[in-house]
Order: sequence, then C-alpha cells, then structure tokens
Amino acid sequence: MKIRQKFWIGITIPLALLVTGCGQKQDLNNSLAASPAPILSPTPLPTSTPVIVSPEPTPVSVATPTPEQARTKIEKTYHMNKNYDIVPNDPDGNKKIVLLTVDDGPKDEDMIKSLIATLDKHEAKAIFFMNGYRIKQKPELLTLIYESGQILGNHAWDHNDLKKASKDTVDQQIGDVQATVKEITGEVPQFFRPPYGSGNDYVKEVVKKHDMLYMTWSNGSLDWEMTNKKNDPNKVIENVLNQLHSGSNILMHELPWTAEAMDKLLTTLEDKGYSFVDPRAIELTMR
Repeated sequence: MKIRQKFWIGITIPLALLVTGCGQKQDLNNSLAASPAPILSPTPLPTSTPVIVSPEPTPVSVATPTPEQARTKIEKTYHMNKNYDIVPNDPDGNKKIVLLTVDDGPKDEDMIKSLIATLDKHEAKAIFFMNGYRIKQKPELLTLIYESGQILGNHAWDHNDLKKASKDTVDQQIGDVQATVKEITGEVPQFFRPPYGSGNDYVKEVVKKHDMLYMTWSNGSLDWEMTNKKNDPNKVIENVLNQLHSGSNILMHELPWTAEAMDKLLTTLEDKGYSFVDPRAIELTMR
C-alpha cells in the first residue's frame, strides 16, 4: 500500500509543476498534502497572481488642499477699519464691495452644499465662522467647506460670551479651534469672530497671538431672529439691503432661510453694482 502511494505522488508532483508553471504560482505544500492524488482538469488559470497590499490607515477627516488653494496667492489690497467695514488700500480702489460671512456651523451637509453652490455661481468667497464643538461632531463638513475653496473662520469652541470668560477659558476657546482645524486641513483660520460679537482686550490679544484678524460685523441680516416656524427669506434680503453701504461686513448664519435667500441676495447686490471681496485679500491688521 505504501509503495502505491509513493508511486502516485511521484506522478502528481511533475504534473502539478507543469500546469502551474504556465500560469499562477501554487502552494507546493498543499499539493504534497493532498491524498489521494487529485484528478487534473483543464481549469482556466489566471495569468498572474494579484498581490494584496494593505494600505496605511489614513484619517478620514483629513482634507487634501485643492489645486486652487495650493497655488493661489492673493495680494492684500483691502483692510478692515474700526467700524469693521472693508476698505481698499488704494484710495482709488473699488469701494463698492461687501464681505460675506456665515456663522455657527458646520451643521448640515445639504445646507452647506447649497450655500457653496450659490457662492460658486456668483464667483464669491465667504468666511465660514465655525464653532469647535460642531467641527468635532462633523469634521467631514469642515473638510467639505475647505475643499470647496471657501474660507475658514474661528468662532470659538463653544458659542459662549468670551467677554465674561476667564483668561484660561479664552485661551482654550480660541486655541482649541485653531489646533483642530490645523489637524484636519493642515492650515489654521486667519479670521476670528467672537460669539455674539462680544469680546474684550484680552480676547483681542489672544486672537492677535494666533495671527488672526478680529472682527464683528457692520451689516446684520437678522436671520438669527427667525425660527423654523416663523421665517421669511425675503426679509433676510430686506434686512441686508436696509443696512447696505460700501464695505459692508455682512453677518449671516447657516440657516435654511438664509440658504434659500442667498442666490437672490447676491443677484440683487450685483445688480446694485456691488462685488464680493475675497477674504484672502484683506490684511490681518485693523487700521
């Protein structure tokens, strides 16, 4: 019996080598372990054995700079005055501009996509002032805004009144947002707006330490006074137009009625001869 088994193994091994030599590499140990000898059949063999390489784990929320962000260098042709208006550095420069800002996100993907689509339609940039706790909840929305080419702003970690906060709390509220945004995008915000527009000298000192421009606003849409049950996109537009002036620093929020109003608002501003300043063209020092 042992002699017969050796005989079959002696035949099987050369045949297996002949077949596998034309196609893929097989495990000889498996062939040797088979007993009795397998019946060879003309089964199609792949031309090569795929090599499976396990990729290094990559953090899901980390954004890759877009080509636009990687190459665009914007000249600083505007600055902000003490009224938080945007003013051209050249006295003969275009004064009929407005700055668009959107606060209190990131919250909702569909709403953000709507805002970005409208801004892109009008070739406009806006500062999205975001809270740290919201970024932590939905880091992918920060990535969405960043990769769209829109501008990131720091709106403190929580939406608390920093004027009433301790110095340690102010440090944390501002610094933690900078660190979190850098971890996700590789960059830090250059603009800061305090929640409720409420700050003090120490808040401004910390903002300056982080190389950011401190701002509130000079044109409030009052969209925050509306609710899900009682709102009117046309009223948002009316509120902005009632306060409209050259250099308006327009405060809006990530709200459904604001997203709905945005296209008509920007169209109306353009019809009135206004253009939208690129925030990257604004100096980071008030004067």
